[in-house]
Amino acid sequence: MKSKSQYFNEDHELFRQSVRQFMEKEIVPHTEEWETGRRIPLSIFKRMGDLGFLGLLYSEEYGGVNADFWFSVVFLEELARCGMGGFATAVSVHQFMAINHISKAGSVELKHNYLMPAILGEKVAALGITEPNTGSDVSAIHTTAVREGDEFIVNGSKTFISNGTYGDFITLAVKTKLDAGQAQNGISLLVVDLEAEGVSRTKLNKMGWHSSDTAEINFDEVRVPVENLIGVENFGFYYLMESLQLERLVASIMAVSGAQWALDQTLHYLNEREAFGRKIGKFQAIRHKIADIATEIEVAREFVYSTCWKFTQGEVAVKECSMAKLFTSEIQKRVVDSCSQFLGGYGYMEDYPNRDVRVGTIAGGTSEIMREIISKIVVDAVGYKSVY
Repeated sequence: MKSKSQYFNEDHELFRQSVRQFMEKEIVPHTEEWETGRRIPLSIFKRMGDLGFLGLLYSEEYGGVNADFWFSVVFLEELARCGMGGFATAVSVHQFMAINHISKAGSVELKHNYLMPAILGEKVAALGITEPNTGSDVSAIHTTAVREGDEFIVNGSKTFISNGTYGDFITLAVKTKLDAGQAQNGISLLVVDLEAEGVSRTKLNKMGWHSSDTAEINFDEVRVPVENLIGVENFGFYYLMESLQLERLVASIMAVSGAQWALDQTLHYLNEREAFGRKIGKFQAIRHKIADIATEIEVAREFVYSTCWKFTQGEVAVKECSMAKLFTSEIQKRVVDSCSQFLGGYGYMEDYPNRDVRVGTIAGGTSEIMREIISKIVVDAVGYKSVY
């Protein structure tokens, strides 16, 4: 019997059933095709747009649903259960990271030209922050945007960009004030069409997340209309710092659900497989390890839900979001490693894409960076305020 929740109501659970049914019927059957082909058909974004899955957080004026955040939590949990880390990443980056900035600070024109078609699944979005020589230190980016009349001229490169190969546009972090005393004061966000002249893309070959496309993107004298500036010029660093909390919360939600999915798959195997005349799940060493795993997942889930609640209350929960990202990504890695061991030889087969989990402690901010952020808050009493 499913226990009652203080966070989810009947509408959320009905929505969960519809998302799970969609995943089981229209996503999971294509796992081998998309993983082998290393590409997600753009038509699936349109299908999700038609179902309202890509606009959960956004205004109805631009095609969104304007649902409470718990519907997004449900969607992300079910997304993570599809068994394809690449697909889950592509969709979550598109909806919760790349277009979130446009929704929060973009002009009406940007919302009509980019946010609306992204919500409808007609355009796929990417977010461009990381560079070949600049990862966690966002203030040190080298990609520049110099204003010439009514245009910005963009030069530089980005790497490890999800949706970067086949996407339609990118929310791009650029340096617009080259002589800024503090580097973070000279960063802006621009929307750049990925088919624009001067943009070149190279698809990267990853060890996991095969269904998603990840690119290195070069910008050579790319002309971008000034109207494509998101929010206030030279304020992009602060937009990014606040929105990264949502990114880390999204990653945490999916990490917990992904760990639970791995455990569910493993429990099914343990209750079917026999060794030495009995089910594997009857061996005490395995049972006790499963008890530890189940406990860790449950603790992580409750902490993530608590952090989600703070997010819904408008709190700038930098500490909690960073803790959640650190805790859940590390737990998922441990859980999947243990489950792979229980599965024996099957744990090394492509039917159980455990390779997708390894990047969880790297993408969206490494565990080391999460620890540094937490240290600044706990040890140095650093505080954060909302920029919106």
